[in-house]
Amino acid sequence: MAVLLVAMVLSLLGREVLGDVGTAASYDPPYIPTKCNGNSEEQFPPGNLFVAVSEGLWDNGAACGRRYRLRCLSGNGRPCKSGNIDVKVVDFCPKSPCPATMVMSNTAFNAISRPGGRINIEYVQV
Repeated sequence: MAVLLVAMVLSLLGREVLGDVGTAASYDPPYIPTKCNGNSEEQFPPGNLFVAVSEGLWDNGAACGRRYRLRCLSGNGRPCKSGNIDVKVVDFCPKSPCPATMVMSNTAFNAISRPGGRINIEYVQV
């Protein structure tokens, strides 16, 4: 329901959604071990812009290493920052049930949003 509302609001504002719409939250260290590459520190991209994905994107582990371009659409108290970031999938969501479509490293979350819980995002695989 929330996804439809976001899509309708964006269409009314004349902004075109080019990717999928979902939610994102942040998660705290420790980030290892991961389901993709265990304890290897080399799996993390420069700048620590990485995510863990929920069941819908996990694809039985095929998501490992995929890259997504993310943009914050909305959240509590208008926490979005402008611009996009590119992130790398390094893990399956560490919590069950997963609180969002993607859970982002603190660095990645802070790059597109001010702290404040869950946000709505647009994402596309790159």
